Amino acid sequence: MMKKYLTSIALSIVAAISTYGADITLNGAGASFPAPVYQLWTYAYTQITPDVKVNYQSLGSGAGINQIKAGTVDFGGTDNPLTPEEQSEANLVQFPMLTGGVVLIVNLPELKSTELKLDQKTLSDIFLGNIKVWNDPAIAALNPEVKLSKTKITVVHRSDSSGTSFIFTDYLSKISPEWKEKVGTGAAVKWPVGIGGQKNPGVCNNVAKIKGSIGYTEYTYAVEAKLKCVTLKNKDGKFVAPTPKTFSASAAGADWENAKGYYMVLTDTEGEDSWPITGITYILIQKDAPDKEKQQALYKYFNWCLTSGANSASKLNYVPLPKNLVEKIQNDVLK
Repeated sequence: MMKKYLTSIALSIVAAISTYGADITLNGAGASFPAPVYQLWTYAYTQITPDVKVNYQSLGSGAGINQIKAGTVDFGGTDNPLTPEEQSEANLVQFPMLTGGVVLIVNLPELKSTELKLDQKTLSDIFLGNIKVWNDPAIAALNPEVKLSKTKITVVHRSDSSGTSFIFTDYLSKISPEWKEKVGTGAAVKWPVGIGGQKNPGVCNNVAKIKGSIGYTEYTYAVEAKLKCVTLKNKDGKFVAPTPKTFSASAAGADWENAKGYYMVLTDTEGEDSWPITGITYILIQKDAPDKEKQQALYKYFNWCLTSGANSASKLNYVPLPKNLVEKIQNDVLK
């Protein structure tokens, strides 16, 4: 089913490129985290609203932020939310679109998917370079039923400015004092070890090619690439597998009423069923854009995405926003 949906996206893009005569064209760019569903939405909306054409380029969160600030696109996508102060300084408005999970993917042929368990210490030590082989005693102690080989660990990380990296490094900074001190949180950091990959597909491709590798990516990409995911120990001490259900559990307690500028980070949340590396992907638009017709077209498009587009998002393993949050965004921004 997943492959069918993503194949349709590729065909949709080709079809959309040949759609001429639209009265209004809305151009967006940014995060690769939500790109599969964004590309599906742009095509579907063009089909039902032929006078409006929507384009989205998957360039990474850093590029999305830079382009909307520069005014070269009509909307930017980012998984690295701007603070209220940053939004005000750039004259931008930010609101959430979807929830999803950043997952750990591995190339260990001898294992089944989600069979490998890692806790906070082993995960951070792998990405710090402190643990170098898969049969390290610390990993073996967490996986007594699994036969681990002495395969060298190759860390794969993003090489571009990435909201997915922001989510992942934010989590590592919360669970590891050593990581927080030596590396910290950011869309682009100085990685202690490993090799880089461009955007989520680049990380997946490298993990698929390199035996013994481990990387991080948005869940939809892992599913489509048929890569094995890791089960992680969460804040409540429970080992949980990555699924839309555990992503949703992480977002359940989010206090959006008190989130100024919709700034929210969902890593390391409490709850027995919570996936510890859950992220929100955001849209950035200009505040009081000069082209009012285009601004209203943007509002209508995003209203459609948040409501009619929710079912498509679920089928691609994202978690649509709850109804009360959608209504808040509609009243606060999209009116």
